[in-house]
Amino acid sequence: MSEGADELPDYAPVPKSALGPALNEQGYYVGRVERNLYWITDGTYQSAFLTTSDGVVLLDAPPTIGHNIQRAVDEIAAANGVSNKVTHLIYSHHHADHAGASFLFGRNVVRIGHEETRRLLLRDDDPARPPNEETFQDDRTLQIGGERIELAWHGPNHSPDNILIQLPDHDTLILIDIVNPGWAPVYTSNLSEDIPGYVEAPANALAYSWKHFIGGHLGRLGTREDVMLHQQYMADIGENSRKAIDTVDPTRYFMKYGENTWAAVKGYLDEVTAVAAAPVIEKYTGVLAAADVFTESTTFWVMESVRLDLGYGSQVHP
Repeated sequence: MSEGADELPDYAPVPKSALGPALNEQGYYVGRVERNLYWITDGTYQSAFLTTSDGVVLLDAPPTIGHNIQRAVDEIAAANGVSNKVTHLIYSHHHADHAGASFLFGRNVVRIGHEETRRLLLRDDDPARPPNEETFQDDRTLQIGGERIELAWHGPNHSPDNILIQLPDHDTLILIDIVNPGWAPVYTSNLSEDIPGYVEAPANALAYSWKHFIGGHLGRLGTREDVMLHQQYMADIGENSRKAIDTVDPTRYFMKYGENTWAAVKGYLDEVTAVAAAPVIEKYTGVLAAADVFTESTTFWVMESVRLDLGYGSQVHP
């Protein structure tokens, strides 16, 4: 029998600073970032768009926002007397939760993304995510409708193809699925595949000049301070993971479980994770929303990366 609501666990209140603007009756909010750059959120996902003399450049198409993307574009275009036709769509990366509404904009939209994004979309063969026709390898400057957009790939992080998008004339940086402004990462560092790259990504972002940050998730825009706070949070997890690897003794688990090696490994790594996560949860609860919800999951993934990617605590049998 499933639990009632009263029997579910309680978590720390969400800090007001983590929350974004109220949604309209259609379930979205659209607002100006700077000049002709706008952002859309449904409270969980975000995308952005530029209105230009040649049409609209859309930056990601999350399916949870779906048809509300065009409604938001229509709203802004009508208010400003500009075209509402989406002519270009830039993929931040190939994941369906950020690109799954791409098909809504038809075949004639010019889709742009990293060369690895195209390869992965061809592999996935999802009609909702037509592969990008235009690709680049390390960096590319786009000039569309008189607007400049800088694309850069700094290596794998959240995914193999996740790129950084800078709009220098709008003082804005877009880097999806790395920093959730005001919030802790969701499961295992935002479900990231390459933890060393994920940990390095905020420093790559901060090396650019910008004021406004679009992270792809939750209800508000970010700032440089949000990115630096996330950077410190991840550094604390890494430091505490190393301490826990140094101090937790696995002996009792192997004595208890004998031939059941996986039970012993699970007990040991679960304890390392809990020991490493506890001081981070205490420090960031009330500072980052959901720090008490997902820090242990992220700590497990960081701790495993510290062990496996970095070789920390690895011992060679004599």
